[in-house]
Amino acid sequence: MQALLAAGGEAVAICDPDADNLEAASALASTASHVSFGEMLAMPLDGIVIATPSALHAGQSIDALNRGIAVFCQKPLGRDAPEVRAVLDAARHADRLIGVDLSYRHTAAMQAIHNLITAGSLGRIFAVDLVFHNAYGPDKAWFYDPALSGGGCLMDLGVHLIDLALWVLGRPPVLGASATLLRGGKPIRDRKGEVEDFALAELQVEGGVPVRIACSWRLPAGRDAVISAAFYGSEGGAAMTNIAGSFYDFSAERFAGTTSEVLTAPPDSWGGRAAVDWMTKLATDPSFDPQADHLGALSEAIDQIYAAAPAGSIAVRDRTSRPIIIG
Repeated sequence: MQALLAAGGEAVAICDPDADNLEAASALASTASHVSFGEMLAMPLDGIVIATPSALHAGQSIDALNRGIAVFCQKPLGRDAPEVRAVLDAARHADRLIGVDLSYRHTAAMQAIHNLITAGSLGRIFAVDLVFHNAYGPDKAWFYDPALSGGGCLMDLGVHLIDLALWVLGRPPVLGASATLLRGGKPIRDRKGEVEDFALAELQVEGGVPVRIACSWRLPAGRDAVISAAFYGSEGGAAMTNIAGSFYDFSAERFAGTTSEVLTAPPDSWGGRAAVDWMTKLATDPSFDPQADHLGALSEAIDQIYAAAPAGSIAVRDRTSRPIIIG
């Protein structure tokens, strides 16, 4: 809200069941009305920002779009691909702009890397490694209920990593996935009853580039966060890396052999750029943007990872190539 207001937006109404949140929001937008969600949808609005628990995202987005209101939603847009496709269908039918807070692509670091790769400066990209480890994990109970969240750290943090990879690579189709999902260091046995706090995955994308992903909650990594996105090509590499465990400060470097060149460094106030970008587009053209279809592909990639993870066991092989099942 602060970023949108600073960029010239006007907050007309606020809906929040939490009194503390409502008070904090009202301090920024003192003239905004306090209304219910239904009352908000009945107002003559240009757009709505949805930052509710994940289980509500798809339904609330569709309700707003059906009223002709453009939507900017927190990630994930839906708990699975069918939910996301339903929102995109509603946006297309209403011919209204839909945006999601995939904020890391708006950092100066990732913008610099994206520009390098799209210009061909790193040659043919042949490997991508992405990491997002959070030492704390969410503080809301609904994150740990699969029916409300749709998944654990992969849905919460991995969505950013997959988005960065597909965006930088030009959104190639995902052909397959392999994955390991753990909770408390043990394999997830029932995705309907528990969510993962550690995930390893590899996506196979068209063109043969392996995309490797690691993410977690509460990892004892010796710092608040470990966040990186590295891209390796035939003519060099480049990586975005968080600084000193920060969730907010990033640098970007370009690699050539054993040497490196700093591309960007803090400070960089990127936190509200995704929302401001949506609002800027909304002011000039509120109609549906076909680029939003990448949100469906992103959700399908996450579904592929969840489907690929073995349930309750890890299959390995001994020297005779006989499978050994570890429960």
